[in-house]
Amino acid sequence: MTRNAPPPADSGAVRSAGSSGNGSSGAGRPGFLWAVPAAVFFGLFAIVPLIMVAVLSFASWDGLSDPEFTGLDNWRTLLDDPVMIKSLWLSVLLTVLGVAVQTPLSILLGVWAAGHQRNRAVLSAIYFVPLLLSIAAVSVLWRAVLDPNLGVPAHATWLFGDGNLFGTQATAIGVLVFVSTWQFTPLHTLIYQGAARAVPPVLYQAAQIDGAGRVRQFFHITLPQLRNSIITSVILMVVGGLTTFDTVLILTQGGPGSDTTISAYYMYQKAFKSFDYGAASAIALLLVLVSTVISLIVVRLSGYDKMRSTMEGL
Repeated sequence: MTRNAPPPADSGAVRSAGSSGNGSSGAGRPGFLWAVPAAVFFGLFAIVPLIMVAVLSFASWDGLSDPEFTGLDNWRTLLDDPVMIKSLWLSVLLTVLGVAVQTPLSILLGVWAAGHQRNRAVLSAIYFVPLLLSIAAVSVLWRAVLDPNLGVPAHATWLFGDGNLFGTQATAIGVLVFVSTWQFTPLHTLIYQGAARAVPPVLYQAAQIDGAGRVRQFFHITLPQLRNSIITSVILMVVGGLTTFDTVLILTQGGPGSDTTISAYYMYQKAFKSFDYGAASAIALLLVLVSTVISLIVVRLSGYDKMRSTMEGL
């Protein structure tokens, strides 16, 4: 008489036990205590000041006397202020132009820098020099180079016309976009360089076997593999573009007139020239809201919020 074999173990129970214990699903994940220092730092230097700015946006304060609660007066004034509306559109315009110019340049340079071309390391090191300079230093440098009296435009009127690139809105905005691109493209190039090096070589080998050239490999392999990096880079550009201040302060001072007065610079004028810290706080809070909304839209439309990684949590 043969003995009946024991029934097989329930695979669902095994998976459940594995996931509830020290199984592979939780392997290497740090505990909550690991995040406490960063959470405390973020709370003290980001959340608390943001709350203080939000409270101050509903008050009138000149920086010396006691703040006086005024309700929605600051917000009503800003919504009726044509300079404020114009500054917000200019901020969005500069951000869109920055993304449109820097993104393709950064991708192409990043993919190139990830290769094995001759003298690639030396050329990449030279190209990354602007990234080592401060925004103020870069702005002062280009202000001197583009000076209409002593700079390059004064000696190349055949190319720059009267030489005053800061005299019209179109050329002044062009200068701001150019200077920002010159300084910050290396940062995004570095992001794409690291992402391009992480693309599995087997994908390119399979494409070569199928007869795909470099152009098809770039559009059908490289670009899809850079999707996460593109989204991250764009969000950084959006937040950086909407909060640009130093470049405008040194290069154009918001001129000519108010043609380059973006929201961050207008906030500076309200706070440190008009001593209206309540209105300045309202502008700051508005910039935070606009940056957050645009970033969430980018994440939502790109599907970035639905992506998962096998290394998530490690």
